[in-house]
Amino acid sequence: MDLTPYVDELRRELAVAAEAAGEEAVALAERLTAPLESAIRLTLLDALSAAADEITRDLAPGSVEVRLRRREAEFAVALPAKPEPEPQEAPAPPPEDADGAVARINLRLPEQLKQRVEEAANRDQLSTNAWLVRAANAALGPGRGNPAPRRSAFGEKYTGWVQ
Repeated sequence: MDLTPYVDELRRELAVAAEAAGEEAVALAERLTAPLESAIRLTLLDALSAAADEITRDLAPGSVEVRLRRREAEFAVALPAKPEPEPQEAPAPPPEDADGAVARINLRLPEQLKQRVEEAANRDQLSTNAWLVRAANAALGPGRGNPAPRRSAFGEKYTGWVQ
């Protein structure tokens, strides 16, 4: 960042202010601006350093530094390192039947329900499929997935073998 335009602008403003006081003030302002240029640059650098410190506090753990090269200020920005993603547990495989078979079905859901299912799966860090398998198992519970015993038209229950 070149500080020269800022120093020149301050010099012009001082000259304009001196014109209001007369010729002697203008001559004095011209004589003072050359020796004050170093002080002005140093003051601008202090202001930039204070700003960099304030930004660094807000950016922590990153940082911003002001570096002086030749007569120009440069900003060096160190962004915080991205945290390593925590290893996620592999989603539990879908439960298998006693014979190890897995069946595939197509499921059509209303869009709003699909979004809610996906949000719940993300919240539980599961795939949508694994979440649906868990939900189905929870809804059916142990033993609830077995077919109901067959009944006759008269409501009688048949069990055992017939010969």
